[in-house]
Amino acid sequence: MELHQYVHSLRERWRSGLLVAALVLAVVMGLTALQTPRYQATNRIFVQALAGEGVGDLSSGVSYASQQISSYADLASTPFVLNPVIEELGLAMTPAALAENITVTVPTETLILEITATSEDPAEAAAIANSIADNLEKQVASLASDGVSTSIELRVVAPAVVPTSQSSPDIVRNAALAMVLALLAGVATSLARSLLNTRVRQARDVQSGAGPAVIATIPAIRGAESAAKVLVESPHGAASESYRELRTNLQFMKFVDGRRSVLLTSSLKGEGKSTCSVNLAYAVASSDSRVLLIDADLRCPSLHTVLGLEGSAGLSTVLIGQAELQDVVQPVGLEGIDVLSSGMIPPNPSELLGSSAMEELLGEATRLYDFVIVDSAPVLAVTDAAVLSQFVGGVVVVAQNERVRKTELDRSMAKLDAVGAKVVGVVLNRVRGLAGTQDAYAYAYGDAGRDSVATAAEDEESTPSEPGEPSRPVEQSPRKRVLEKVSGSQES
Repeated sequence: MELHQYVHSLRERWRSGLLVAALVLAVVMGLTALQTPRYQATNRIFVQALAGEGVGDLSSGVSYASQQISSYADLASTPFVLNPVIEELGLAMTPAALAENITVTVPTETLILEITATSEDPAEAAAIANSIADNLEKQVASLASDGVSTSIELRVVAPAVVPTSQSSPDIVRNAALAMVLALLAGVATSLARSLLNTRVRQARDVQSGAGPAVIATIPAIRGAESAAKVLVESPHGAASESYRELRTNLQFMKFVDGRRSVLLTSSLKGEGKSTCSVNLAYAVASSDSRVLLIDADLRCPSLHTVLGLEGSAGLSTVLIGQAELQDVVQPVGLEGIDVLSSGMIPPNPSELLGSSAMEELLGEATRLYDFVIVDSAPVLAVTDAAVLSQFVGGVVVVAQNERVRKTELDRSMAKLDAVGAKVVGVVLNRVRGLAGTQDAYAYAYGDAGRDSVATAAEDEESTPSEPGEPSRPVEQSPRKRVLEKVSGSQES
């Protein structure tokens, strides 16, 4: 990964990084708060060489003191010195335990012993340091031979005083350490999640190797009543402009045999392919083109629900020969768009979609309309999309950001490639951060089935022409006749 990719990963995963950083900071400071405060007191002893009769004696004494001072430092932490300290102060500990709380140091090029005692009680720390200094002085004097005066004298030059601040835990140091650890943990978490994430998040996740190009990036949508009508409700928004970009890119695509038809599918359910189909139809129709939108998801259709249309007669009705295409298409609000709903859910969707009747229907549709958009079932769920891909000019795969995995998208491409489908591109859908919105529409593939037939007949069969005159029968529309025919065949 390059530097800008690391920065992008941090921006994408900043929430998880911040959460881990806060957790590390809380743990370190919590452990600091749980530690018992300890205090240190230091007593300083000067090791003095007694003056002789001349300069030579003085120099010899100083040299002797320098040699002996390290021995005195070791002696201060032995039971020889500590036992009297324990008895004097009444400490409930052994000399070994007391020695662990004692530190004796000799500053470089000095004749000074620094005895530091540590305790949870500040007064006790000072008392221990002073008692060790006194007893060390006594024990050193007692080691001299009887009747021989020693040339070394230990004198306390800075008695230990009761400390007013704790020596540990060091809150400032621990706070600084906690901040550094929190920062490192947050960055590491963000980068690790980004590197280990196998879901499709951006264009480079799709365009690996010789894979298809991303021909549009649709932002997540929030605030519209329905994401499928974003071009109507928010024509100047970022999402609407993205769909216009998709329309423009498709206009320059080279389709199979010049067929002006495109199949929209996805790898999984719920990636928003039906939403993209509807909005693409709106975008194409807005450029003064006649568009036919076909709901070819004969397993869990949704376009009739999204657009508020009749769903009992449609594609399946035409494929089984009970109606003609122009008898069952339905116009929607925008001029130039006709919709062919799914019709009744058949028991053999794949066979119907792969039949010659379907091929003939698409051929007729491309002759009657400037552009045909086919909404199909997900590729990995069923074979419907692979079958339909043989009859259209191109296939567009919708991939939802942070939902479909790279391996799943690769499997979808492999299935389409196996049947020779022409995949013209990928639409990266519901990308967060592009418009600060979130799509509210979800494709409920596999939910409970809808009613197979919905009554759409009008209550009144005739209307009066003039007051007092007998009513004249109203001529039935082709679609109404088809609905009655479908209802009659179901009753029989």
